[in-house]
Amino acid sequence: MSGTAQSAVCQEITAAVSARGAALYERSHAASFSIARTEFDAWLTAIAHKYLPSGVTQREVEDLLGTLRVEDLTLARACAAGHERAWEQFMARFRELLYDSALGIAREASQAKDLADSIYAELYGMNERAGQRVSKLTYYTGRGSLEGWLRTVVAQEFVNRYRSTKRLVSLDEEEEAGSQFAAPDPQPAPTADSRVDAAIDGALAALDSESRTILAAYYLDGRKLAEIGRMLGFHEATASRKLDRITKVLRKSIRENLLKEGMSKRQLEEALESDVRDLNVNVQKALAQEKSGDSFNKKSGPN
Repeated sequence: MSGTAQSAVCQEITAAVSARGAALYERSHAASFSIARTEFDAWLTAIAHKYLPSGVTQREVEDLLGTLRVEDLTLARACAAGHERAWEQFMARFRELLYDSALGIAREASQAKDLADSIYAELYGMNERAGQRVSKLTYYTGRGSLEGWLRTVVAQEFVNRYRSTKRLVSLDEEEEAGSQFAAPDPQPAPTADSRVDAAIDGALAALDSESRTILAAYYLDGRKLAEIGRMLGFHEATASRKLDRITKVLRKSIRENLLKEGMSKRQLEEALESDVRDLNVNVQKALAQEKSGDSFNKKSGPN
């Protein structure tokens, strides 16, 4: 985005926050947690910048701001800042939900308790970065309910643990069986067009955390749609519809990104045709990569 375009976007966002901020601030009850209006407006501005494209109008910014769950957003950010009363409210509302979600996935009480406890630690912010307590709640942006976001966090943590355990067990079994690991091929395999990888990365970055969780659970871990629905709190038929929608969006986004990378439509078709076997591998590899510093792993979906 050019400097002029960026400036225009900033002006529209600033105008929209100015127009809607007071009403949203009052609705959020941020003042009850001693959160200043300037800090609240800074949250709204950052969220608008994150999710809105160039060429956005003030009306479009206002429409986005109007959909935010500002009460949930304020509670999450107050908890992340270490506000004791906010954390008490959070635990009163969501303690049982977190444990029930963990139990629904893990299916065993002690494992569910361990999973829920690890989530509490990440939400409360037991780790520090540059001397500051880091809470996963800072990644909640109010787009969708805090309850739904928490269910996704629990499901993602379980998937991460399952994948890690699966890799360790697989290696142990290989060693116990006396299997020999293959030597590297001295002839390197031909590499696919790097623009395909860039297109995949761009498409995956645009997906929300729930979509990445669904893709990882289905394509990496081989989970059934019914199990994925149970993990995230919806019916198997809904999981099927969501997966179908996500894959269609992903295919379209990959194609659009390849065109932006400078490919002609003919080159695009040739690239996808020649790389079709490698593309699934690239997608699975991207799904397995963790994105350092984000609330969820950076993952990609199927071709």
